[in-house]
Amino acid sequence: MSRMVIDGGFPLSGSVRINGAKNSALPIMAASILCQGPIVLKNIPKLNDVETMAKVLEALGIKIQINDCGDWKLSSFSGVNEEAPYELVKTMRASFFVMGPLLARRKCARVPLPGGCAIGVRPVNIHLKGFEALGARVGLDAGYAVAKADKLIGTKVHFDFPSVGATENLMMAATLAEGTTIIENAAREPEIEDLADFINSMGGKIKGAGTPTISIDGVNELGSVEYKIIPDRIEAGTFMVLGALSKGAISVENCIPVHSGAVIEKLREMGACLDFQDSRVIVSGKKRLLPVELKTLPFPGFPTDMQAQFMVAMCLAGGTSIITESVFENRFMHVGELIRMGANLSIRDRTVVIKGVEKLKGAPLVATDLRAGAAMVIAGLVADGRTEVSKVHHIHRGYQNFVERINALGAKIQYFDGDGDE
Repeated sequence: MSRMVIDGGFPLSGSVRINGAKNSALPIMAASILCQGPIVLKNIPKLNDVETMAKVLEALGIKIQINDCGDWKLSSFSGVNEEAPYELVKTMRASFFVMGPLLARRKCARVPLPGGCAIGVRPVNIHLKGFEALGARVGLDAGYAVAKADKLIGTKVHFDFPSVGATENLMMAATLAEGTTIIENAAREPEIEDLADFINSMGGKIKGAGTPTISIDGVNELGSVEYKIIPDRIEAGTFMVLGALSKGAISVENCIPVHSGAVIEKLREMGACLDFQDSRVIVSGKKRLLPVELKTLPFPGFPTDMQAQFMVAMCLAGGTSIITESVFENRFMHVGELIRMGANLSIRDRTVVIKGVEKLKGAPLVATDLRAGAAMVIAGLVADGRTEVSKVHHIHRGYQNFVERINALGAKIQYFDGDGDE
């Protein structure tokens, strides 16, 4: 079992460059199905989830080449298969993104119901209802979602909830549909805009991405393009929180501050010092942080993917903080791990009350999911003594070279793979 051993309490300082956004790269890679290619993607992060998506695409018939600069060339001149492999899709929820573009290109898609982090029930019925609205015949067959259509026809779709995945999947399906599709109550995340920009650069006609109403005029075909993925706002936010707890200053570079607006405002409210220089944010927190209240919400609200990292900061703040999780119903599994470190937390339904303590103490911890894993590493870095975090394979799903980059800031982390070797 992979693990990290962390000697905490060292001041951290220096700079860290933010990689491409995982949550942009995955749907954009899936959208390559829409075009025969070739497509060249730049700033793709080196992550386990990206590797999984690449394997899914290759199984579907997409040819992938990666050059020495890390640019990805994707093409499917010989066509694509209509069925995604179960053994891959079951491991990562984002694999379900291939259903929309497969339906658009092949008029038939057979994709296993997805897996991923156990952070709550995330049904795909909202995706399937969107496909049905476009004219597809949708059903379930032995654990697979199946959609078929003689042709897709543009229509108006209203989401009960602004689902990011459903917005992206329907947007891709509608790109090659006949007529105009209107998505109401669409998700507004920056990754939605990035996907729309990518499709438009291939010749698509998408308007309103980043707003609650998105309009897609269907086109007959898309053309080749070279495209650069935006920086990862969650990775940037994670390092910003680390900077606020670092007893030094961390320069978070190659980020887009407006994408982290809610995170930045909460850090300011907690008393962290932030200095902005174009695509760089320098964060320090030499004084004890102040308590805050926050509620996770869809963008532009506070991101659920930053909840666990902020909880660590609140554990050390001077007073009582409150977190309400409104996006996922099972995303407090890291609370018990922080209690093992001496944190004072109590859960009631979807709310955690955090009474700040003077210090955390090193302890054996478990990374229960991707973002909780990053939070456990942050907790170990600011705790007294030694912390061992197990099941850190979750972290590799969303953070590239995490240990090396944090150690470059002055941390003392040892990584051991599943065989016990560094």
